Amino acid sequence: MTRGLAVVLIAIGAAGSAVTPAAAKEPAVYTGFFSSVAVGGYDPVAYFTKGQPVEGGKEFSTRWMDAEWRFASAENRDLFIKSPEKYAPQYGGYCAWAVAQGKTASGDPKLWKVVDGKLYLNYDQEIQQRWEKDIPGHIASADHNWPSVLGK
Repeated sequence: MTRGLAVVLIAIGAAGSAVTPAAAKEPAVYTGFFSSVAVGGYDPVAYFTKGQPVEGGKEFSTRWMDAEWRFASAENRDLFIKSPEKYAPQYGGYCAWAVAQGKTASGDPKLWKVVDGKLYLNYDQEIQQRWEKDIPGHIASADHNWPSVLGK
């Protein structure tokens, strides 16, 4: 019985390794490795209404695009539910500069900018400074690369 179980587990492992390349695709919304929470738990609506990052709470959350989105209030949650594309960060919350370079990197919810009514996140301060040197050019490149960078 133990030997049979071992054979089954080996077979399952072998089958699992056959699908590894497909599993390598990045999710459409960045949530971190051990989380399913978008924007690091920050309220995406608050960037537009408060002009700053505001932490959201579990009590005001919703699911969209296979991620949990948290909000500082029921009002913000309801605004998001009515129009998630308006408030969600571009490129699924991945770093806008990285996407412009044809890659993915985590977006930091404290390093952000709203440009033409859209929210963009960056990886760190140095990367944000690079991105800010040519925001329109980087947005054009990132728009061209998105979402194909998820499969790289």
